[in-house]
Amino acid sequence: MYVACEGESTEPDYLRYLNEQFGDGDDGRRPFRIQPVYRKNGMTPAKVVEAVREAAAEDEAWALFDRDSHHEIPQAVKAAAASGIEFAFSHPSFDLWLLLHFQMLTGAQSGSSKIVVEKLRQATDAFKDYDKRGDKSVKGARRDALKGREGSAVAHARGLVASCAAGRCTPAHAKTEPVGRDAGPWSTQEWAARSGHALDCPISQRDPSTDVWRLLVALGIHLGGN
Repeated sequence: MYVACEGESTEPDYLRYLNEQFGDGDDGRRPFRIQPVYRKNGMTPAKVVEAVREAAAEDEAWALFDRDSHHEIPQAVKAAAASGIEFAFSHPSFDLWLLLHFQMLTGAQSGSSKIVVEKLRQATDAFKDYDKRGDKSVKGARRDALKGREGSAVAHARGLVASCAAGRCTPAHAKTEPVGRDAGPWSTQEWAARSGHALDCPISQRDPSTDVWRLLVALGIHLGGN
């Protein structure tokens, strides 16, 4: 599986953690190997989709990108749909997914990660210096702090889908099973709704939310979580 990332540090570190912690599989879960795809100084969402399309060829491909201050999210989703590339969109940022391992977060963040990061620093000593002096790595004690909390993170992320401001979204409608890259064509709305959000729920209104839980469910990782 190829997974392209907007960031050059946090997301690739997290994907390597998934490989090391869960990649060998167990009695109830198949083994896997994620190949992170990233660039120095990061990429825009559209570039993330383009990069994983080129790297993965016909293999399963995912794109991870955030709301942040980007204005090309719709274009990135359209390109992903056209190529059958799964995507995990986080609003406001991937940092939200890390926080959900420890607690729920409600209330629109309007693209700002300030509150998310503050709460993550307070959640556990391992993350108390997160994003200070540019350190957004997920290694060592930070990885240890995440272990065993995957089930909680998935449950919290699914809860955010259910409480979406659109009012018609439900995680029960989410799709996590892989589909062939040539199984389409998919409309942009259909592809974006694989996260459980309604067909007419604009992606910009999914605040706060993160689809990273779908990647874990697809890999069976959440089955061993809390």
